[in-house]
Amino acid sequence: MKEMIKFGFILGFICFLASGVLAVVNGVTTPKIEAQKVLEEKTGLQEVLPAAATFKPHTQGEITDYYNAYDSSNKLIGFVIKTQTKGYSSTIEALTGLNLTLEITNIKILSQNETPGLGARITEPAFKGQFKGKTLVTFDQIQAITGATISSGGVMNSIKNKLSELNGQLSGEIKSAR
Repeated sequence: MKEMIKFGFILGFICFLASGVLAVVNGVTTPKIEAQKVLEEKTGLQEVLPAAATFKPHTQGEITDYYNAYDSSNKLIGFVIKTQTKGYSSTIEALTGLNLTLEITNIKILSQNETPGLGARITEPAFKGQFKGKTLVTFDQIQAITGATISSGGVMNSIKNKLSELNGQLSGEIKSAR
């Protein structure tokens, strides 16, 4: 009986040490991970709307819905919308560039953890290239990836829904900029 209590205390001490080490590692790496996410988003903004010199976020609470994109003379040239959706096995975050006619210029998948070879194909140029030049009216011409319809359909639906939701607001910003 005494031996069992002794081993219990030893095991408890080992668990305490291991959890302490994990807490320290988490504390050290969390700021670096957050900084990397911010950098990835900044480079993604430039990737989906390369003509823009600056981006100004439009937030509701703590969530950024979209960015206004301005050229070097501070003239509005488009928008970048940020979407988030549930894929097959992870949350998928994407940025979508829009010009002033609300036509898609490009998309970038910021984060995903989908099945390699299937759902992860949402990051391939063949899928992302379908979005270029599409509007809400022509959005139905985009094809989902066979075998990865949950992931690709999730991306498609999140972008289409966000475009529909923000259409009036973005159109208003375009009118006020002219």
